[in-house]
Amino acid sequence: MWRYIVKRVGHALFVMWLVATTVFFGLRAIPGGPVRTMLGQEATPEAVASLRAELGLDRPLSVQYVDFMTDLFSLEFGRSITSSEQVAAIVAEAAPKTFAIAAVGVALGLAVAIPAGVIGATRRNEPADYAATIGAFLGISMPAFFVGILLAIVFGVYLDWLPIVGYTSLSEGVGPWFKSVLLPAIAVGLPYAAGVTRMMRSSLIETLNEGYMRTALAKGVGSRARLYKHAMQNALIPVVTVAGIQLALVLGGSVTVELVFSIQGLGRVLVNSILERNYPVTQITILLISGVFVFMNLLVDIAYTAIDPRIRVGGESA
Repeated sequence: MWRYIVKRVGHALFVMWLVATTVFFGLRAIPGGPVRTMLGQEATPEAVASLRAELGLDRPLSVQYVDFMTDLFSLEFGRSITSSEQVAAIVAEAAPKTFAIAAVGVALGLAVAIPAGVIGATRRNEPADYAATIGAFLGISMPAFFVGILLAIVFGVYLDWLPIVGYTSLSEGVGPWFKSVLLPAIAVGLPYAAGVTRMMRSSLIETLNEGYMRTALAKGVGSRARLYKHAMQNALIPVVTVAGIQLALVLGGSVTVELVFSIQGLGRVLVNSILERNYPVTQITILLISGVFVFMNLLVDIAYTAIDPRIRVGGESA
């Protein structure tokens, strides 16, 4: 087991290096640059050359890349090109907002998706199954930003139940914090719940039709025991995979949802840094989001063995 974990961690580090390299060269391949963005198109060649030298952009690309990777391994993320603020401080301020929205969204999504999937699988072709299926299709069809706009109009404007602008820190109280993240969390959690619901339903239906489930029925095992003790354990394996992979929907949806609710999270920081050609901020923000994806995939692989100890990893028994 430990050998497998070490191997997966090594693979994750390789993926992060690949992402860092791609982002570094990809940003610099885009026409334009931070100097023209800061000075404007009418800037004189002398002013452009002076600012490029000041920012270190006049050095060979290979030298810039080596410096970037060296700073990255030493956890020195540099300063924002536009504001001279430490990149670490910018990301540290924005990340908790995005991760709070994502965490609440995932929690709400799973709280809805698992029961809905079970109901759909155990009550096939009944009104409850139709309702769960229609709800899942609606959740998949509607983008997170559109759901956010609808929620803001209904619960923020007409009903005036929840705030629709800004983010309240957890230090100011659990209640105000939860109210500030609830609507954006629902907006990103609904598409997530829809995907998990469909997988939960289809996986559980397939498991319930297996031969060993019919054998358990013939032996007189109760319906609850068959469902929760035998079927759920096997049905959850593909669900865990989808739930981990579709975390990208939550973080990806947060980019537009944060714009809807005027929250300065990682999504807005990333969009603004790309528009400003702010290389240091863009690089670290993308690396952080990518790191979350890679880490979640690692957790999903490890979670397989917790759900079903019969699964072997790396040629060894878990």
